[in-house]
Amino acid sequence: MRRTQKKARLPSGAKAAPSANGNWLGREIRNLRKHRGLTIVDLAAAIDKSTGYVSQVERDRSAPSVADLQKIAGALGVHMGWFFDRGEQGPAEELEFIVRADRRRKLNFGLGVTDYLLSPTLSGELELLYTTLEPGAKGGEPLISYRGEQAGLVLAGSFEITIGSKRFLLREGDSFGFRSTTPHRYRNPGRVQAVIIWAFTPPNE
Repeated sequence: MRRTQKKARLPSGAKAAPSANGNWLGREIRNLRKHRGLTIVDLAAAIDKSTGYVSQVERDRSAPSVADLQKIAGALGVHMGWFFDRGEQGPAEELEFIVRADRRRKLNFGLGVTDYLLSPTLSGELELLYTTLEPGAKGGEPLISYRGEQAGLVLAGSFEITIGSKRFLLREGDSFGFRSTTPHRYRNPGRVQAVIIWAFTPPNE
């Protein structure tokens, strides 16, 4: 059953999303969509809009309303602050290079898996994440694969990763690395939260 969504309101002190001439909002939406493995058709269906509308927004030909932006954020698993906090991240010259600890962007994948983006953007050839997995949380069901490579370091808890036909149990201080084209999956088999620093190159598309 569909819920009637209330008109979205800007977070206190937040700046509204830029106009179509802002030249970054569409790119952010497109990069997030690809990161989630969604097509334009998928996103359009999730927000009850046409594929043409989504395409226009991603190319910065059209600026979404705040209400539509709220729907987009929900479909992509981020908070509205993802689109409203750029002006609060410090001097403009930092935005391309620096991520302050209190301004990490959050990607909530549900089912106990949360990524915090340590890279300034999702559009480069390197993506660095701070990932938390609650007890029993898992990803890659069924086994997943995509181009590129990845590596990680377990900061806390236990982390089980299956790479091809091999399964490994890692604990605090252990690290891993492999080609992402090899089918893989992972989970937290422990009773406490697992924390992993994870690098991907190039980012998942």
